[in-house]
Amino acid sequence: MARVLHIEDDPRNRLLVRKLLAADGHEVIDAEDGLEGVRLAQRSKPDLILVDINIPGLDGYEVALRLRSEPELERVPIVAITAEGDRETSLVVGCDGFIQKPIEASQFGELINGYLEGRKELPKEHSSNHRLRAQSGRIVVHLEEKVAELSAANARLREMERLRREFYRNISHELATPMTPIVGYLKMLIDQELGDVAPAQSKALKAMDDCVQRLRGTLDNLVDVTALEMGKIKFFYRNYDFAKLVRAAIANTASGRESMRQLVLESIPPGPMVAYGDSDKLLRAVGHLLDNASKFSPEGGSLGIAINVRSDSYELVVVDDGPGIREGFEERVFEPFFQVDGSPTRAQGGVGLGLAIARGVARGLGGDIAVARGAVIGSRTFTGARVTLKIAKNAHQATHA
Repeated sequence: MARVLHIEDDPRNRLLVRKLLAADGHEVIDAEDGLEGVRLAQRSKPDLILVDINIPGLDGYEVALRLRSEPELERVPIVAITAEGDRETSLVVGCDGFIQKPIEASQFGELINGYLEGRKELPKEHSSNHRLRAQSGRIVVHLEEKVAELSAANARLREMERLRREFYRNISHELATPMTPIVGYLKMLIDQELGDVAPAQSKALKAMDDCVQRLRGTLDNLVDVTALEMGKIKFFYRNYDFAKLVRAAIANTASGRESMRQLVLESIPPGPMVAYGDSDKLLRAVGHLLDNASKFSPEGGSLGIAINVRSDSYELVVVDDGPGIREGFEERVFEPFFQVDGSPTRAQGGVGLGLAIARGVARGLGGDIAVARGAVIGSRTFTGARVTLKIAKNAHQATHA
């Protein structure tokens, strides 16, 4: 039994070839375009390759030239099977055979077995150089067209990205303007500065305040991520204590963990940890890391928090009890608005900005953030996502060196 890769965009032709070859006991792998065919050939190491000439992506001639440049595939028979291609050109670019469509079903199996056993058609010597030059010229034209298409698409993407940033900046401003009096008057009502409030009314106002604060936090995140993307975020430097800042972030995010009955295991060395940078923005960044860890830990689970002191930096390690970052998404989770599960019914809330903002702040202060899996905090082994924030002790020097 042989493994045959069939590169063909017409599903009816793929089905016919599959039936004919399966009847002879061969395994058939299908590819719908030239690029997919090259990838499958590299991965599956077929015994024979059938390729249509008029296929999308790379055409059959280009596929043959590409596969003949692979040392592991240079001896694999390639057979052009087409209604529109040219026999001599197919042989010149590296094909070992040529089958004209429509296929003669009664002879197809015998033809394929012949190519598998070593049958090889050769081009006419006098036509080889001319046809190879002609095909090379067509490939150059094709590549020029593709480059032009990609350049135009790239320009459209850049323009869309610019419009997206402007939209988020404008919408954040438009929403933040009416939010200011809402927050102010709601606080006055809760504090009963505008008159007495009944217990039921007080309960309703507090529920409204929770929602308003959540909305305000989302708006602040939009403002932050837009400023980071546009390079317009401003850092205000001062001396601060990194350990004290981390403890403050733990306290600020405690209410969310309490509602989930989550514990925090800390491993923070004693004594002050002197640093210089924007402590306000860093406090919010650490808060995002803690909220993110809590969000992906189960109810009743635990979070691990540790600080490692280096010669010129501090490392904050935050690890959760969740399933961890899916393989291949270690960098994508730092993209604004990206979420592994972005559906409206996902278990975790948020809009996917926390990690993006945290990394932007860390890099702006001479550090960085990376994700991995698992960590040991104290005597506890965590197997969830591990986020490590590295921050320079002297951020001003780090960013202005």
